[in-house]
Amino acid sequence: MKLKTILMAGALSVAGSVAAAECAFENTTELRSLTAGFEAWKAVTDAMAECGNFEANLDQEFREKQPEAFAAEPSLYHIGGVSNSTMIPLLNAGTIRPLNDLVEKHGQHLKPNQLITVDGDIMAVAMMVNNQHLMYRTDIFEELDLEAPTTYDEYLEAAAVIEEADVVQYPLGGTFKSGWNLGEEFVNMFLAHGGTFVDDNNMPTINNEKGLASLEQLKATTEYLDPEYLASDSTYVQQQFQQGQIAMANLWASRAGAMNDPEESQVVGKVTMASAPMGPEAPVSSIWWDGIVIAANITDEEAEAAFRVAMEGMDTEMVQANPEAAVWLVDGYEPGEIAAGAAATAANGARPYPASSAMGIMHSVLGNGIAAYLNGDKDAETTLADIEAAYMTSAKEAGLID
Repeated sequence: MKLKTILMAGALSVAGSVAAAECAFENTTELRSLTAGFEAWKAVTDAMAECGNFEANLDQEFREKQPEAFAAEPSLYHIGGVSNSTMIPLLNAGTIRPLNDLVEKHGQHLKPNQLITVDGDIMAVAMMVNNQHLMYRTDIFEELDLEAPTTYDEYLEAAAVIEEADVVQYPLGGTFKSGWNLGEEFVNMFLAHGGTFVDDNNMPTINNEKGLASLEQLKATTEYLDPEYLASDSTYVQQQFQQGQIAMANLWASRAGAMNDPEESQVVGKVTMASAPMGPEAPVSSIWWDGIVIAANITDEEAEAAFRVAMEGMDTEMVQANPEAAVWLVDGYEPGEIAAGAAATAANGARPYPASSAMGIMHSVLGNGIAAYLNGDKDAETTLADIEAAYMTSAKEAGLID
């Protein structure tokens, strides 16, 4: 199974009950969505709600909740927000439907790089690309006469200078929350070192010099983070920036627009975006797409209504109203300063996230296993050996290896 790769080319509910003029049609079918909770999804689901009879559930725990919710008969949600990796469990379970007919009928405007195909079927429609990029406080860098770091070693060196100057609470922010976020931090670092996670037979390939070097870099980073870093996710780091608590982070591009939100941010106009710092072979980042899927376990009539509402949420009007919320793939998007870091990261050779069933297992065991090393409970070699052992157990149970 191969996914079409796109290179750079607590829950909140929002209900919409009255169709607004901005929607091209009045939706009369009760619909629900489950997506992540960052700014781009808020913009998209607000636009969907303009069609009426729509409830958006924006939840940072969506990846844990979607598989069971979409497997229900009928599905608890009609529309799902997914990315490279979070689509895989739904795809493997058969709980999302091919969209070929719906795209032909209601999605003629979609660009080829928005159509995510698996074995010839369109299984998702992408709305944006996302990656990690460098975000830094320009005022602090100017005060300390620092240049924006271009390598990860320079990133840590700048953090040391900032710490010595004592101009901010913590030099760095990082999405090191145990579980998915911590696993993603290793993924980014390992990709930057040129690593591959499994071989052609789905056997693990992380317990090597590149894996050890990646762990060491992550450990070095924690010296400059909030001591509670194992509870720090993307929203936490975003808020650290907005509240003036940190000077730098290698953070998701989808969080950049929030820095200039005057209702939330104390650092409007002070945060600059640049390429993710380089590792030995690539930027410390991975390229993702985010988009929508439609549940399989709903009626065809509900599916058509859901797709039409989703297209209203992902249209040019929404993008032009929210140009800084994401690096959009939708017609009408013109990248500005906020997108500069994401574009530079891709141009510098960031690798796509290697989504697969095997990688889903690997990501989970990485996220669960690395904290023991960061806490000093295990050395690096033991940590990687134990992670590979945990992967082998799960991969065998999943039938990926004999």
